Amino acid sequence: MSKPAVWSLRNALFRWLIGLTLALWALSAVIVYLEADNESQELFDQSLEETAHLLLSLAEYEVREHGSASPIIVAVPAERNHRQYLLYQIWDVQGRLLYKNPGAPDQPIWPQAHSGMRWLDGPDGRQRVYASWSNSGQLQIQVAEPVTHRKDISHRFAYKLSGFALALVALAALAIWWSVQRLFRGLQQSTGEVASRTPNDLADVSLAGVPREALPLLQAINRLFERVRRAMEREQRFTADAAHELRTPLAAIKTNLQVIQRARNDAEREEFVAALGVSVDRASRLVDQLLTLSRLDPLYQRSKGLESRDLAALITDALPGWRAAAARHQLSLHVQLAPASCLLNADAITILLRNLVENAVRYTPAGGSIQIRCGMQQQQAELEISDSGPGIPAAMRERVFERFVRLADASQPGSGLGLSIVRQIVEMHGASINLGDGPDGHGLCIRIRFPKPETTMQIN
Repeated sequence: MSKPAVWSLRNALFRWLIGLTLALWALSAVIVYLEADNESQELFDQSLEETAHLLLSLAEYEVREHGSASPIIVAVPAERNHRQYLLYQIWDVQGRLLYKNPGAPDQPIWPQAHSGMRWLDGPDGRQRVYASWSNSGQLQIQVAEPVTHRKDISHRFAYKLSGFALALVALAALAIWWSVQRLFRGLQQSTGEVASRTPNDLADVSLAGVPREALPLLQAINRLFERVRRAMEREQRFTADAAHELRTPLAAIKTNLQVIQRARNDAEREEFVAALGVSVDRASRLVDQLLTLSRLDPLYQRSKGLESRDLAALITDALPGWRAAAARHQLSLHVQLAPASCLLNADAITILLRNLVENAVRYTPAGGSIQIRCGMQQQQAELEISDSGPGIPAAMRERVFERFVRLADASQPGSGLGLSIVRQIVEMHGASINLGDGPDGHGLCIRIRFPKPETTMQIN
């Protein structure tokens, strides 16, 4: 059988946080680069325009002072960043080239009829061109800047930004790792605490330092420990009580065997054998009831999948055996059944019915009667079993549901487990049980009312 896939919440959280950080970093880097490139283009254009006007002013001064009859190639000082990139030409109104810098062509970069800023595709690649006339209208300057220059600056800026951002991402990764480790420290302590326990240590897990999201899990574990503690306590009490209760019939069996061995005649031997049979019957019934109790735990698990059944049909199936038992004890059995559908566990209800009817048969004197009624009351299935026996005093009607509790003046031997079993099955179904007086105020009446189907589903 293949093991289920196991994954680490801590590693998954770390990977998700790092992944989201990298994604946000990449997105922000792209946005910043695009925004910075847009702003830098405006700054480049502004610098190109200022450089052109400066050159144009210098050219106007030179023409006024000295004139110019032929083109002069002059490296007029330009801005430092543009010194190796700018190409410029200065033309007069007659279309003569007066000045240019090395590398500038002899033909106009841009037809003289144009002015302003625009992109042009030339033989040397794409260029940003600016053209403007002097205030006198006698000279025009044309300035061109290759796009490669701007790209080089933008790329250098992007490399610096990327390096800085990657350093920040590395620091963020370390911070995320440290934070995740710190957040899981409480859970790691709880895990270590549980792992180091002995099998009998069922104390609550400490909730100190545990994040709020993990509290429901640890609280559920603590509730489980509480249920296990209670179950172990019940089992310990049950084992001690069972051992105590079994001691009496076993001691009686041993005594009767010793007495039988010393019997002087057959009459005495038969008398003690009969007493031995009573002790064996009591021990046998006690063991049967203990086995029934042991069956209730798996039945309780199955009760979470209760099915809709007719309570009257279960009673009808068991009636032949009950009628025979009543006839053997000279009792009259009266049955009044009506359809009563509810959600129940058939095996558990069969045990409940058997215990209630057997108690009624055992404690009702000869000539008495037993009534079994089943039907619907206020949309709830109801079971009622009454007899004309001695009944149970009102002060004892709650205690008789405890294990191994029997009435002091009980006329019949018993284990004291029957009604405890009934109570467990009733609670298993979310039903209610009530003990009252029998017909005409005599005997005992046991009434069990099952919840409506939707209520049972909510309980489960």
